[in-house]
Amino acid sequence: MSENQTGVLFVCLGNICRSPLAKALFIDHARRANRLDQFRIDSCGLGGWHAGGPADPRTVQIAAANGIELVHTARQVHRGDATAFDLLIAMDQNNVRGLLELGMPAEKVKLMRSFDPSVRGPAPDVPDPYYGGEEGFRHMYEMLHRACGGLLAHLTSLRS
Repeated sequence: MSENQTGVLFVCLGNICRSPLAKALFIDHARRANRLDQFRIDSCGLGGWHAGGPADPRTVQIAAANGIELVHTARQVHRGDATAFDLLIAMDQNNVRGLLELGMPAEKVKLMRSFDPSVRGPAPDVPDPYYGGEEGFRHMYEMLHRACGGLLAHLTSLRS
């Protein structure tokens, strides 16, 4: 990672639904703002059962329907991520707990929707849509789209 790049790692349970979409959306937001070179962006899962596999087809489909390219190979979080990334962005409270239990620095672990400008009060989770239907994937997309925009605005303000 370049010294002047901010490392952002999106984390969910299996790294096939929420975190890959968050990564693709954040890349899209940063590219549109002409700031992509300021970031090192990746995603991972707490569990390794999907490692090496693609994103869930429903995640790829909702991304494509919204003009977002999503090319992904799932991976599991590892201890080196604590030093390789400045922010570990968890999709829900269970992911936050999992990262902290792995010994990740608490000051780097943030909840995804804490960057959603539409949220008032404590940030809610991005629900895992894996066991649900198409509506859950649309809802996930909307939440992540807003939160990624807010995250980019936040990180951009820190660089100013």
